[in-house]
Amino acid sequence: MKAVGVYSSLPVTQEKALQDVELPQPAAQGRDLLVRVKAVSVNPVDTKIRMTVGNNVPQARVLGWDCAGVVEAVGEQCTLFQPGDEVYYAGDVTRAGCNSELHLVDERIVGSKPSTLTFEQAAAMPLTTITAWEALFDRMSISRDKAANKQRSILIIGGAGGVGSIAIQLAKQLAGLCVIATASRPETAQWCLEMGADKVINHHNLLLDELKAQGESGVDYIFCTAGTAQHWHSMADVINPQGRICLIVDSESNQPLNINLFKAKSVTIAWEFMFTRARFQTADMAAQGDLLNETAELLDTSVLRHTVTEHGGALTAANLRQAHARLESGKMHGKLVLSAS
Repeated sequence: MKAVGVYSSLPVTQEKALQDVELPQPAAQGRDLLVRVKAVSVNPVDTKIRMTVGNNVPQARVLGWDCAGVVEAVGEQCTLFQPGDEVYYAGDVTRAGCNSELHLVDERIVGSKPSTLTFEQAAAMPLTTITAWEALFDRMSISRDKAANKQRSILIIGGAGGVGSIAIQLAKQLAGLCVIATASRPETAQWCLEMGADKVINHHNLLLDELKAQGESGVDYIFCTAGTAQHWHSMADVINPQGRICLIVDSESNQPLNINLFKAKSVTIAWEFMFTRARFQTADMAAQGDLLNETAELLDTSVLRHTVTEHGGALTAANLRQAHARLESGKMHGKLVLSAS
């Protein structure tokens, strides 16, 4: 089968950073689905793994952890899907990615594709939605009782990114929180407002000053999708007593972060890594399939909207290199997708 692979960690400006390759066709066994890939999306995890693969690895590493496609075959233990079903999912970072014609994935982390979305639009949603959903409702235990959340607020740092774009929607549409997002450019600030943010502040300035300018003294929840070390002290300043914070990005600093800053306020700090359930085969890994199915219903009824802003063309090495470069520029908002067939 055709695929795009990595043999060495190279800057995306080099042609060999991502290469068109031919690989053996995989076969579905156990709980695996064999999916014919129709569209993929690109995420920061793709660029990070590309740059940490190593040098001259013997077998091409296939990246890509956002997919929409059609089930081609099922393993003997599968009960949730059958050939012909349209699906979408993020996959498992410990296995081969979906930048290929065919892809194996455990059916428990797969959802039925939203019927109103194209394959490209659907492919943009799984990884970011799972990340945001788990961060809000699992890690920070935010209630979906809108009446109970009437006076509560959340700060989403990096609101215009892929994760931030859907986190804004989930926090507003499902939890009914006052949503304050951060953005630094007029176009990204406008995007956050379109996603449902009540207020937008600039993360290049002190967050406390920015909040005060918006008539806010603090927030009950913080979802930090970027700049963990950069915003560490500011988060300590703006989180309310007994508040909750969720992080998804490794610290950019080589120095330890001072967690003692949060003691006086009895703040809960949690990590979210959406690949945890699949990586460790947790007893509740099917929760990801469940939440993708619920998300599909919310998308089909227009409670939520897809977050595609750019289409990178067909899934080829050349186009994928351009997509990686676009993400690495730090100037994107929303999601970038490519068509596989």
